[in-house]
Formats: sequence, C-alpha cells, structure tokens
Amino acid sequence: YIIRVGGLMLFVAFLVAVAAIVGLYFASRTSMSVGRDMRARIFRAVQKFSLREMNTFGAPTLITRNTNDVQQVQMFLQMALTVMVTAPLMAIGGVIMAYRQDGPLSLLLLVIVPIMMVVIGAVMVRAVPLFRAMQVKIDRINLILRENLTGIRVIRAFVRTRHEEVRFAEANADLTGTTLSVNRLFALMMPVLMLIMNLSSVAVVWFGGQRIAAGEMPVGNLMAFLAYLMQILMSVMMATMVLVMWPRAAASSERLNEVLEVQTVIHDPAVAEPAQLAMRGTVEFRDVQFGYPGAAEPVLRGISFTAQPGRTTAIIGSTGSGKSTLINLVPRLYDVTGGTILVDGVDVRERERASLWTSMGLIPQKAFLFSGTIADNLRFGAPDATEEQMWRALEIAQGADFVRELPEGLDAPIEQGGVNVSGGQRQRLAIARALVREPSVYIFDDSFSALDYATDARLRAALREPTRDACVLIVAQRVATIRHAEQILVLDEGTLVGIGTHDELMADCPTYAEIVLSQLSAEEAA
Repeated sequence: YIIRVGGLMLFVAFLVAVAAIVGLYFASRTSMSVGRDMRARIFRAVQKFSLREMNTFGAPTLITRNTNDVQQVQMFLQMALTVMVTAPLMAIGGVIMAYRQDGPLSLLLLVIVPIMMVVIGAVMVRAVPLFRAMQVKIDRINLILRENLTGIRVIRAFVRTRHEEVRFAEANADLTGTTLSVNRLFALMMPVLMLIMNLSSVAVVWFGGQRIAAGEMPVGNLMAFLAYLMQILMSVMMATMVLVMWPRAAASSERLNEVLEVQTVIHDPAVAEPAQLAMRGTVEFRDVQFGYPGAAEPVLRGISFTAQPGRTTAIIGSTGSGKSTLINLVPRLYDVTGGTILVDGVDVRERERASLWTSMGLIPQKAFLFSGTIADNLRFGAPDATEEQMWRALEIAQGADFVRELPEGLDAPIEQGGVNVSGGQRQRLAIARALVREPSVYIFDDSFSALDYATDARLRAALREPTRDACVLIVAQRVATIRHAEQILVLDEGTLVGIGTHDELMADCPTYAEIVLSQLSAEEAA
C-alpha cells in the first residue's frame, strides 16, 4: 500500500511540477505580449495626437505611462496568471477535503475566510488612491529630471543648480512619503493575516479537541483538518500577494485608458479628397480665426491672403502677434476655429493628413535633429535620397562646408536633439532635410535666426533656384531676411494690418515701418 500510494503521490508531484513550469512559461509569454501590444497601442495613439492633446498631457507623463504604467500592468498580469489560477483550486480543494474530514468543524471556515477578506478589502480601498498618487508623483520626478537634462546650460548659467537640487529633493521626498505610506499599509496587513491564521489554528485545535474528547472525531482527522486549513489559508495568502499588486496596476491601467480613449480634435475626414499626384502649392486663407482652448480672446482674427507658387510670402510682426500660430495652421498642427485654409483649392480639413504633410517641408522655429548620422537626418523626409541629392541640399543650405570638415562626413554622428552641433548648424541641417524632400510648399518658421547676416544672405540667394516652382512661407524677425519677398504680411495682435511689398508697406503700413526702422537706418530701409 505504501509503495503504491507513495508512487502515485510522486507521479502526481511530478505532474504538478511540469504543469507549474509550463504555466509559468505561458504566463510570462502572455504578460510580455500584452505589455508589448499595450506599448505599441499607446505609441500609435500618441502619434495621432494634435499639439492640443500633446500640450494637455505633456511629454513626461506620456513617457511614464508608456514605460512604468505598462510595466505595472504587465507584472500584475504575470503574477495573476501564475497564482490566481492555482490559489482558487487549492482553496476549493482544501474546503472539500476539510468538509469530508469533519463537517461541523469546517463551519469555522465561514468565520475565518470572511474576516480575512474584510481585512484585505479594507487595505485595497485605502491603497488604490495612494498608488494613483504615486504614479502622478513619478510623472513629477520625470518632469523635473527632463527639464534639468534639457536646460542644464541655462541652470548653470544662472547658478540655479542648488535650487534645482532642492526642487528635485522635494519631489523625491514627496514620492518617498507616499511610497512609505503604501508600504506601511501592506506591512500592517501581513501580520494581521498571520494573526488570523494562527488564531484559526488555535480555534481548530480547541474545538477539535472537544470533539475528540466527546468521541465524535478521531485524532488523525484533526491532524488532516489542520493540514487542509493551512492549505486553504496559504492559498488565500498567495492570492493576497497578487492583490497587493492590484491597486497599483489598477491605477496604471486607468492612466493608460486615459491616453487610449482620447478623441483627437484633428483627424482625417471620413471621405477624404483624393491625393493629387503633383500639387501646385497654392495656399489660401479665407477669414481665418483661431483661439487656443480656454483662451479669452482668439489669437488670430480675420486673416485672409493667398500665397502663390513661385512666390515668397513673408510674415513679420511683433512678439506674440501670432506668426508661428498662423504657420502651424497650414499643416494642421492645429485646426482653425473659424474660416477656411485651402491648399490647391481644397480645404485642408477635407484631405488626409499624410497626403497634406507629404507636400510640405516644415523647418520649425526650434530645429530638432534625431540621434543617428547626418545622412539619417537628411533622409528623414526622403528615405531614398542619394548622396548627390544630400550634398546638393547641404550646398544650398550653406551646410556643406562644415559637414566636409567632419572626419565621417555624412556619416558623422548626431546626438539626440543635435546637441553636439551648434544652433546655426542645426538650422542648416534642418533646412537641408526639407530641401531633400523637394516639397511644393516650404514653411520656414523663423528658421534663419541662428545664422549670421552673410550666411543668411547666401542661403536666401541659393534658395531661389530649388524653390522657384514652390510656395514659400517665411516667418522672420529680421527685416533683412524678408524685405525682398514678393508678398509681406504684417501681423499685429492677431490681425493682418498690412500686406504688400517692402516699398508698399514702408509707405502705407506704420506698423511695418516701425519694425523696419527699429532694425535699419532710414537710408538702409529705402
């Protein structure tokens, strides 16, 4: 009997070990796959965000949500698939076996298990808000760290290193305090559950001893009952270990859903206008108005003009007059709140954004380069660009000389953001990147600000040939950059106060004349 039953037990134990290994493998594979798919969905969702949604969330929290929050859900899922299948089976099996040993004594389970559930539930109710606050405070840590890394030169220039250390220490201490509160909560829960388990054993021995004394229960059954009780309570403890992770995973999943459930304000139309094979590049504003969400007054009001291919349209105005905002409306980085913007006679809201963006070369006010090489950055807009095309674009952008001086040439490394090149070099590489694309609409958003006057003049002269058939929109602060444009728009506090050539505006537009004379002498302006 011993050999037969012992052999059966060993065989069952072997099957359990194999099942545990297989279960852990598939639990890990499933949780990793869910994490992978969740990160991909978050990334795709963020790619569809307009600038409005990006500004609403902010980069630090989006990074935290796609890393830390996904990781919390992933870890919980792995533990749940591993433990939450085994624990209920152990508990149910233990209850059945305990009842078979002694029915009246098993009634103690109706008291013990609910008490444990009440303790666990009370802890969970308190823990969820704390975990939610923890994730927000992790966002705060990431925000401060990101600002410090990005603005390190400004911080040192203004001798604010100590101030930033204090700011980070406060955010760090705040996160630490919340984390300690959570840990204290769970540190209190475990001793309470252990106390319940030990008191349960005492109660079983007490009542079981009375039944043995009365001849209603054999001693062996009491020992077996105690073993089954421990199995039941251990399964509850195993489930508790998973439930400890649940509040943080729940808080993280809420934050992930906030991103996934966002309805972007800028999206492709249900039925888009067919993409044109060759766009002419005519850009027309018809009584355009734009206001930021929550703003008391619109930033732009009643803007109407037409920018023709083969002509340069320049935009100038005082700081805060709405120049960059106006430029951002053309590629639909924002949508107008009134009026219409047309490209080649089609409302930009009626076209697919991808086809609209393909026709445009945007050089933003703050030139951004990606980590990789110079060639990688130049091919960002035209993946199949040849070396000849890239060198030609660099020649036009006045960047070929400094690239040739680099030992690696086009293969010279560029760090994230282009921090290993100067501001002027970044701007010239960004301009070359747009030229490689050969779009029908060029948008220069104050893209010459880091260039000296001589380089600015050479660059503008070199641009005439490659942009002769394209529509060119230029935002600039320097009059010398835009004075020879065929059409100059003058903005003042969001309204168009002048439109014409340099000479026409000097005669008819006091705002333009004031800007010009603040930079040039009367003889130079003439």
